[in-house]
Amino acid sequence: MDAVRAVAEPRRREILRLVWDTELSAGDIAERFDVTFGAVSQHLKVLRDSGLVTLRQDGRKRFYRADREAMGPLAEYLQSMWAAKLDALAELAEAAERAEAEQSENT
Repeated sequence: MDAVRAVAEPRRREILRLVWDTELSAGDIAERFDVTFGAVSQHLKVLRDSGLVTLRQDGRKRFYRADREAMGPLAEYLQSMWAAKLDALAELAEAAERAEAEQSENT
């Protein structure tokens, strides 16, 4: 599977976001999802086979990290997409705070 098709799945994009700046074990990644460990493991395999994450094995544990260099221009796109989502979330939070403050003033 190519990299673009691999990141088309929302859970795989979320896994990439989790391992973007840090290395996490498969168990740590799986804990953050409401699906089975096996399902997360399959997503990790797709990401690994697509060259989007690297795998480091330490004993019985497997650690994953995004391979931004191998992603090429896709890395910039993903990072800008996440930044845009964070900006939108910040705007929503600020709007909620303003609405709450206005409501407090009116009561």
